[in-house]
Amino acid sequence: MNTQHQAPSPNSAEQHHPLLKLALELGPLLVFFFGNLRGEWLARTFPVLSSIGSPLLIATALFMVATIVALVISRIVFKHLPLMPFVSGVVVLVFGSLSLWLHDDTFIKMKPTIVNTLFGTVLLGGLFFGKSLLGYVFNAAFQLDDEGWRKLTLRWGIFFLFLAVLNEVVWRNFSDAVWVNFKVWGTMPITILFTLAQMPLVMKHSLPDEKTTENDKRP
Repeated sequence: MNTQHQAPSPNSAEQHHPLLKLALELGPLLVFFFGNLRGEWLARTFPVLSSIGSPLLIATALFMVATIVALVISRIVFKHLPLMPFVSGVVVLVFGSLSLWLHDDTFIKMKPTIVNTLFGTVLLGGLFFGKSLLGYVFNAAFQLDDEGWRKLTLRWGIFFLFLAVLNEVVWRNFSDAVWVNFKVWGTMPITILFTLAQMPLVMKHSLPDEKTTENDKRP
């Protein structure tokens, strides 16, 4: 099925605040890592946190708060909620609440599996119906032709499913400390390396900048 797809253009806030957008996506993860690393110290310093439970559950509570703050700031600055952080945030709040309520960290450990499976399934399912949905996520970073978005969407869909399987392997076979370190310091480098590996495809299928094209047409 072949459907022409043009990704929406990024708004001015997304163009002018790329570092803020990155910080809002990474910030909650760093809070989660700090909460787990210093959970016992936080419980002693702030006794109210001791009732939450283990360091991982304390980290989960802080992760939920940081996620809400990041989404609110995104809504204020960018005038909308970015799709992937929003979906991830909803899953964080649902599974985080279950973890805190039941005092069972299994739910928060399954969160990356659920999110990545969801993203991978949606992207690949969109391709099946002729839609390159990745254009709605990465439109602030670059503009591609239809073939470029289709190829990039396919690769990211498969990559998300790979991350889901990898998360299952790690949390089911290693300690909490190993899983937290993998979640923060393992997943991100893997994702960065994968993103860099897509640059030849991005460069090959990038659309010409509108301003440059207009300047070229002037006598």
